[in-house]
Amino acid sequence: MKHMSLQEIAAACGGVYHGDAALASREVSSVVIDSRKIEKDSLFVAIKGARVDGHTFIPQVMENGALCSISEQDLGDVPYPYIRVSSCEQALKDIAEHYRRSLDIKVVGISGSVGKTSTKEMIASVLSQKYNVLKTAGNFNNEIGLPLTVFQIREEHEVAVLEMGISHFGEMTRLAKIARPDICVITNIGAAHLENLGTRDGILKAKTEMFAYMNPEGTIILNGDDDKLRGFIPENGISPVYFGLDSSCPFHAEHVKSLGLKGTDADFVTPRSRFRAHINIPGAHMVHNALAGAAAGYTLGLSDDEIIKGIEANVPISGRNNLIETGHYTIIDDCYNANPVSMEASLDVLSYADTRTAAILGDMGELGENRRQMHLDVVQHAISKGIDVVVCIGELMSEAAAQICSASDSVTDKTAIHSYPSKDAFLKEAGSLLKEGDTILVKASHAMEFPEIVEKLTAL
Repeated sequence: MKHMSLQEIAAACGGVYHGDAALASREVSSVVIDSRKIEKDSLFVAIKGARVDGHTFIPQVMENGALCSISEQDLGDVPYPYIRVSSCEQALKDIAEHYRRSLDIKVVGISGSVGKTSTKEMIASVLSQKYNVLKTAGNFNNEIGLPLTVFQIREEHEVAVLEMGISHFGEMTRLAKIARPDICVITNIGAAHLENLGTRDGILKAKTEMFAYMNPEGTIILNGDDDKLRGFIPENGISPVYFGLDSSCPFHAEHVKSLGLKGTDADFVTPRSRFRAHINIPGAHMVHNALAGAAAGYTLGLSDDEIIKGIEANVPISGRNNLIETGHYTIIDDCYNANPVSMEASLDVLSYADTRTAAILGDMGELGENRRQMHLDVVQHAISKGIDVVVCIGELMSEAAAQICSASDSVTDKTAIHSYPSKDAFLKEAGSLLKEGDTILVKASHAMEFPEIVEKLTAL
């Protein structure tokens, strides 16, 4: 990161500097909340977590080379500088906002109910063909992760592609205040976080809070195939640019040809041109991601050749439609997170396989009062796609399996349904339930911790 002085940091977060006045002009080399990531001259922000209070590590991090700590506590007469604040979490956000304002960089903010990460990866892949790009790593997309991502921006970076995830009203406003995006991309408005946001209209309202702090001369890129986004009029007066399969969208796709698990070929139409490109990651939804990448690339001045190279260079990441070939199975590792829309999209991908197919599905979280019906719909979708084996894990998935099995006319002869209360119970029988050569989808909400299933199946 570009260096900031302790004096500047204290002013940015409204904190009170304690320590040797001569050190106030010293500059920090990085901002961290993990005591294990301390390096020389780091600023340590003592965040209180669910299990650990960062304040307990302040003496250790200072001994290990940190320049200063940010603390909610009065540390008394200590031999090192610290900045006292009322809230370390708020201080982290305030400092990140100040740092972002100091940067001469284009920021692409990405949100949506489904596909944020895969769209982020696609856009970053495209823009990397022309610019030095920083992108959100892992799940660093919330009110702690986004500031930490912003602090990773270096002077050499020309574009930052930032994923912005929320589950409550007001969160996106706070994230946008930090990110100050020049380009805002919303992938869709689906059934995710309904427990807190109520309805799809509530989700639309929450997601579009992003526009409040965007560059007033920036660009809004929306999915024109989404009924809630098509025709949406932002309060800031910026006319959205639409992408989608609908030919009325300025960025749309034609002659889409699915190659099964090998991806998709499609013609991409932009306001200036037409070109054909191959998408390596399977799934019809990846065409929308590629269109979003084309729209972002077009906005930032990329040529068609650069956009094509970016689309074709994009490959799966762990937990996101990642194909793993083992000695016994082909595993579709899509277990990072789940909601009804992404579940059904992943089942569609699984149905492309020309082998026996198995779907290992776990509970989905934060779906509100209709969560039981949504789990039932997912299992029924698996049956409609002709999946050979459906494994339901967790309370809600098992309940859906039981309901379907009790209604014999709802089950086809082709689909075998099994249910387990936990992933451990399933893993005890996995070796006998699955067969050599199976293509296996593994998907659930993050809290179900399904990467363990991927790990164990890979080792079989």
